[in-house]
Amino acid sequence: MKESGTYIMLYEQVKIQGKSISEVARMTGMSRNTIRKYLRNGEQVHKAKGRKRQSKLDPYKTAIGELMETGIYNAHTIFERIREMGYDGGITILKDYIKPLRPPALKFETAVRRYETKPGKQAQMDWGILKYKDKKGRLCKIACFVMVLGYSRMRYVEFSRRCDAASLLRCMVNAFEYFNGIPDTVLTDRMKTVVISSDHGKPVWQEAFEKFAAEMGFVPKLCRVRRPQTKGKVERLVHFVRDSFMAGRRFVDFGDLQAQVIAWCNEVNHRIHGTTGERPVDLWKDEKLHTLPPASILNQYQWEERKVARDSFISFNGARYGVNWNYCGQSVRVRQRGDKVTIVSTDGEILYIHDVCHQSRKHVWAKGQYDGLEICEGKPYEAPYGLQVSIDDVEVRPLAVYENLAGVI
Repeated sequence: MKESGTYIMLYEQVKIQGKSISEVARMTGMSRNTIRKYLRNGEQVHKAKGRKRQSKLDPYKTAIGELMETGIYNAHTIFERIREMGYDGGITILKDYIKPLRPPALKFETAVRRYETKPGKQAQMDWGILKYKDKKGRLCKIACFVMVLGYSRMRYVEFSRRCDAASLLRCMVNAFEYFNGIPDTVLTDRMKTVVISSDHGKPVWQEAFEKFAAEMGFVPKLCRVRRPQTKGKVERLVHFVRDSFMAGRRFVDFGDLQAQVIAWCNEVNHRIHGTTGERPVDLWKDEKLHTLPPASILNQYQWEERKVARDSFISFNGARYGVNWNYCGQSVRVRQRGDKVTIVSTDGEILYIHDVCHQSRKHVWAKGQYDGLEICEGKPYEAPYGLQVSIDDVEVRPLAVYENLAGVI
């Protein structure tokens, strides 16, 4: 039997890492006798031919094993990770190496009809929940908004701390700006921030979402119940983000994660798409998208309303930002653009511009936040009290006064 990458992989698993043949058989889906045959014949060939030249992949096989132990089996994802470590080889030898290491996949597929979208006709959007471990090793969840253009397969991804209505509309605006236009329709799931109920088969839209769709100029559509393949493009994108981007991803904070995912979107939009055989960025040029509304309309969906607490702070994206104490109890509007958080009054006056803070529950103080508070407060009211005096200061009253009081009692 000819010595191959399969023999080398099995040799490392059994002889070097000390795994049992049964364990390797479960991992690879190969029979135990086949593994023994590979090892027996492979060793003979290896001894006859002498020492084999080292592969470019050899220094990274330990890292590959660690990635696969965390559930990362996608060759392109592993390729990106080891390339960051300095690997300068090709992806083909990597695919050959990890192929027998992958666990056998169980597939239960049902035939479905494929629908292709014409340019500018449709976008699909959805939320996904991804997981990561924080600096203390705790498993955390984070929301992920995804949108894909049906014709070109251009993708947009944004992480969010919440999945509420304000976050949804903000993410949609950011996606439209990324695509530099708006499609005819947007296909969505039956999320509560979009639709209230159905009336004889017709959706009853949330008022805010219906107003948003009218101002943006698209027609919202719901996917069919229990038919996730009707928005299969975005469903696959959620899994793609999880398996290709998030798997093994290292990031410092929320801002760093968002910057990385935008860079990743730019990269994958320049790759050949497996279905279309074209780069999304090339087909995107043929998308007939509607022009974006004026900035005055877009901006209103990028602001969120907050109430100033008694300590002169507002809560925003996990952190707390200070404003002047005069605004305690009042509503203000806040938004994040890049690395800045801007707070304005209800009439549009800019109150403060803070550097964005990605640390949860951290306080960001405003300059002069409590200036003048002590003068305005004045002296506190004192509790009622009595007064001790000398005998000369006590009023002398006739006894009849006390007798009358006793009679009243």
